This record gives sequence, C-alpha cells and structure tokens, in this order.
Amino acid sequence: MEARLNEPLTEDARNLRALSSEGGPILEFGGENPFVSYVASNALLSLQNPRTESAGEPSFLITSQVMELQFKLASIEVARTRDLLDVDDVGAALWTLRRLRHVYSSLSSSWDVLSTLSPAEYGEFRDQLGEGSGFQSYMYREMEFVLGNKNPALAEAHSGDAQVYRRLQQRLSEPSLYDAALRLLWRRGLPVPDDCVERDWSVPYLEQEAVVEAWRTVYVERDKHRDLYLLAEALVDLAHDIARWRSLHLLTAERLLGAKVGTGGTTGADWLRRVADHRFFPELWMTRTRL
Repeated sequence: MEARLNEPLTEDARNLRALSSEGGPILEFGGENPFVSYVASNALLSLQNPRTESAGEPSFLITSQVMELQFKLASIEVARTRDLLDVDDVGAALWTLRRLRHVYSSLSSSWDVLSTLSPAEYGEFRDQLGEGSGFQSYMYREMEFVLGNKNPALAEAHSGDAQVYRRLQQRLSEPSLYDAALRLLWRRGLPVPDDCVERDWSVPYLEQEAVVEAWRTVYVERDKHRDLYLLAEALVDLAHDIARWRSLHLLTAERLLGAKVGTGGTTGADWLRRVADHRFFPELWMTRTRL
C-alpha cells in the first residue's frame, strides 16, 4: 500500500500498513519523506552556519538554537496553564505544569553541553557574536513576561522588529500565569486584594502582605483547598526549575569567561548573579517563613 504525503492515518490504516509491510518500516512514499515534511527538517537543519572553523562553535550555536525552541515551547505551555486557571480547570493546569517542568529540565541540561567548552575554545568564536547576547532573545523575554517577570523597558530591545515588538507588547498587556493564580484565589474567596484582580498588567507586580496571608491560608487549610495547595507547590516547583536554569547559566558563564564583561554590554557574571537571585511567584516563597 503506497503512502501519500501528509495523509492522515487512522489506527486501522496503520494496522493495515503494518500487515502489508510485514512489520517493517515503510520506505517508499511516492513523494517527500512524511517525517521530514512534518518536522521541517530541511529548514531546521539549514540554519546552522558557523562563522569560524572552531570545533566548539557548532555546540554553542546548535545548543543556543535548541534553547530558543524550548523557550517557545515553555511560553506556549505557560500561556496554556494560565488560560486553564482562568476557566477554573485546575486539574488540567496541573497536568500542563507537570509537562512544563520537563521542558525546564531539558533546558537546564543544555548547560551540560556548553560547559564542555574551555575558555580557549569559546574565545575562538566569541568575537563573532559582536554585541549579541542571549539576553536579547525575544522568545526568552516573551516567556518571562507570560510567567510574570514584566519589565516594559526590556521590550525596547526589539522595537526595530514591528512583529516581534507587537507580540511582546501584547504579552506585557495581558495577565501572567501568576496573575491568573491570584485571580483564582480571589474567586475562591481568599483574601486577595482587588488590585490583583484588575490592574495595569504591564506594570511589574509588587508582592503584598495580604497575598502572603492568602497563600498561608491555602497551606494551613490544605485539606479544604486541596487543588490550590497542589497548584501552589507546582508553581514553586516551576520557580525552582527556572532558578536552577539561571544558576547553571551563571556557573557556565563564569566557567567560560570568569569576570569578563558580557558580549551584550552587561557586567557578565555579576549581572547573571543578580538575575539568578530573582524568584518567580514571590509570595509563595515568603509564605514558607510564615508556616
């Protein structure tokens, strides 16, 4: 039986094809390889263009590109979790957060590859970055905005690309994952201030004592607020995973550069150290002191 390019298959059709090929793989397609077409392998694999002959540059370039894709996946999953909380589907939100944790685990593992580079190897191609830096990744910025770490000034680095800039402004102006969690607590009758429910979402969130108390109530009365308690712990898991990724970023940068200035104009490791100290979902961390 000949397979047609991009032909959707039912389970019955798959079973018939397995019988016709006697259990072996299908090797004739009458056109483009369907997996290559679906994954867009030709486009993806044409994007690696090292600028030097350095043996270490492909590792840096490809790993950086993989992280960009993972930032996109994380952004999609965070936004999905937020939207599920907005419709009170906490169970589905928890399931999505479970998957999201593995995205960040994979992101953290990316530093294992980059940390194999020696300072000398990195120095062979570092100048080719010019003023380029991972700090300038718009996909990373979108991911952080959806998570709740909003800083309107950081979107300005992308004002030269109208489509990207419009996308970032959209993410700035809409509620974040943490905003959705606080709105859920408010709908459940917990003492979340009204200004956490409706406000200018583009303004960076500032922690509030009343929100700490609301989360403390969830923990103290966890049998009563079982799904909210599980959500709280899942959010802390997520914040922990992001902090781990940032800490590994710092360690890798120090391993490659020591105290050198970053390519993007930052103070390098000192800048990354401040970034690594940031915690998403602040009141959930503050609540631990009160329990």
